[in-house]
Amino acid sequence: MKWPGIRGQLTGWYSIILALSLAAFCCVAYFAMEYAIHETVEAELRQHAEGARDIIEQDGPEGRQALMDELREFADGLGSEGRIRVADSNGLLYASPGFIDPFQPRRGFHPWHQSIGGQSFLILRQNVEVANVTYDLTLAEETENFDRTLTRASFLIFVAAPLFLALAALGGYWMSRRALDPVDQMTRAARDIGAQDLAKRLSVPPTRDELARLAETLNAMLARLEAAFRKVTQFTADASHELRTPVAVMRTSAELALRKPRTEDEYRETLSQILRETDRVSHLIENLLALARADSGAAELPMERADFAAILSSACEKAQFLAEEKGVTLHDNGTATPVWAQMNAPSIERLFLIVLDNAVKYTSRGGSVDVSLATDNGFAVATFRDTGIGISQQDAAHIFDRFYRADRARTRDPGGSGLGLAIGQWIAQAHGGEIRVNSEPSKGSAFIVRIPASGG
Repeated sequence: MKWPGIRGQLTGWYSIILALSLAAFCCVAYFAMEYAIHETVEAELRQHAEGARDIIEQDGPEGRQALMDELREFADGLGSEGRIRVADSNGLLYASPGFIDPFQPRRGFHPWHQSIGGQSFLILRQNVEVANVTYDLTLAEETENFDRTLTRASFLIFVAAPLFLALAALGGYWMSRRALDPVDQMTRAARDIGAQDLAKRLSVPPTRDELARLAETLNAMLARLEAAFRKVTQFTADASHELRTPVAVMRTSAELALRKPRTEDEYRETLSQILRETDRVSHLIENLLALARADSGAAELPMERADFAAILSSACEKAQFLAEEKGVTLHDNGTATPVWAQMNAPSIERLFLIVLDNAVKYTSRGGSVDVSLATDNGFAVATFRDTGIGISQQDAAHIFDRFYRADRARTRDPGGSGLGLAIGQWIAQAHGGEIRVNSEPSKGSAFIVRIPASGG
């Protein structure tokens, strides 16, 4: 069975709530009307009873005939709907036509309903004591007109209420359809957006309501999806580009070596070249796997308390031979005082080596790289300042993007895959820290790594 849509559900709930409210209102209105009518008739009946009592008390001592004459005159004033019957111990004194006997001997303060001669009456029967004589007083008020009014009211309720409910349900359906039209439009627009046209956006309704906020939220989500899809596409293209070159070199070297017999030294040189390219590909694949695990959230780093200063000093020692080979002076200005932090020590050391390798790589022979360590507001701050070629402001905004290189030709010199700084940024963020760069072209660069410290 197909479940009704939001429009049908809204209309259904609206109709149910309206039906319950209408039923409650009609019941309250009907019983309130019935109660008001009954109270009105009863009040009139008691008023007549008071009048009859006054007549009996005033004219009873004057004799039966005088009392009968007064009761007859009183009955004429009751109108066509009123009835009266008075009797004493000697028999009937007066009775309205058709009202000889009420057939029920009950007496008391409260009136009751009874049908007499095919007509409905509200009857009140009381005893009146005057001069040691007991009078049986019975008064009645015909309720046919009031009953007819209640019947008409109930008919109106049972006919008009369902009609009103049906009209209200149709109106509610129309309003819900009108209110949800923007949602239908957004649904159709979202259905038309595919992987090739993620730049499309949903139209935002001019009203600043929930639907407008929904459209804005979906547009923001589409913008994030577009950016992520673009990054994935660029990542795939760059990875293919980076892998294609070493694979082509290995293939070409092997083909050339197999075209004709070679000397042992030539075969050895070819194998050495293939091995170098294999190492390059292995390093690239390891970096790609590290970033893939980071993106999926599977690369959780086990943390332990370690000395930030000692790890920085170890990284500088390992990078020293790179600096000497390049002819660059590396100054380790770190501190001998321990700077403790919760960290994954191998990852932090890898981060430092990535930054040091990058600084040495882009610093000309005769230049220098200065490393310093300080603490700032609960953070351990390592600064790597070089005298290299520097980075333009435009390139600095993308230097931590994957496969990004400041040289637009994206040549392989001076080496690397363009993933190092991206991995370094992930390591810093995984520790609750950050890495940023301050640089100017031809004036060198300063990479700053901030990691939360945990005290001594």
